[in-house]
Amino acid sequence: MREYQIFTDATSDLQEDLESVKVIPMNVEIGDKEYVYGPQGNISCKEFYGLQKEGHYASTSQINVLEYEKYFEEALKEGKDVLYISFSSGMSGTYQTACLCKNELQESYPDQRIICIDSLCAAVGEGLLVEEVDKKKREGLSMDELVDWIEGNKMNLCHWFTVDNFDHLKHGGRVSAVAATLGNTLNIKPLLRVDEEGKLRVVKKIRGKHKAMAAQVECIARTWNPEISKSVVIAHGDDLKSAEELKECVEKKLPDAEVCISEIGPIIGAHTGPGVMVLVFWGTNR
Repeated sequence: MREYQIFTDATSDLQEDLESVKVIPMNVEIGDKEYVYGPQGNISCKEFYGLQKEGHYASTSQINVLEYEKYFEEALKEGKDVLYISFSSGMSGTYQTACLCKNELQESYPDQRIICIDSLCAAVGEGLLVEEVDKKKREGLSMDELVDWIEGNKMNLCHWFTVDNFDHLKHGGRVSAVAATLGNTLNIKPLLRVDEEGKLRVVKKIRGKHKAMAAQVECIARTWNPEISKSVVIAHGDDLKSAEELKECVEKKLPDAEVCISEIGPIIGAHTGPGVMVLVFWGTNR
């Protein structure tokens, strides 16, 4: 069995290095300046949300073919196969670009394998999938076995988002200006999920942050599947206090859950703004 290298992108918001995974950084522009988020990056989550709170809007750009080529070819030159787990194709063209790179490199390395997987996940949901993949690789799974496991389980990753206001969703074209103004005026906190196509969908509109977080707890109580993993991730956009409150509610409802708190990075934060709260877990379905 040939050795293989796992890659993912910085959208995964991994908070620590994983033994068998390399993270490809991504670019974000805010305040008329471009930054790099990820390994050897030059902007932290705290700095990013600070700029948003000053009134700046952010935009992101997908990883280009040359950047993918640089990372993938490094592994290929070492004689390894490549397994890349990408940000959802429902929110970005990242996966399609990686596939273009794969097709080009395959001509130069016909005896090696490059597999690109569309995670249909985002942020810490993608990260939770990658963490489990890292664990299974260390348990000895071959690349084919790992690909089968990912494809068989990725739709069990549940993502439930709430955002503090509609400003950044409006700026990114995800809601209309009229809906954003009305939502902000009425203190509506939209409850969103990542659906089966990997797209971010508004499920319901709830008045008030505490009611929105209570709805997130109802979601995990209804579909949580600890047989896959007891790991639960709560991630926030510079709102640790609310994240700790949500963690306490989840642990009270599901005492066996292994809950950790993380941060939502600039790639997703560019579209949601500060105050975003994300609950990610393994469930019976999305």
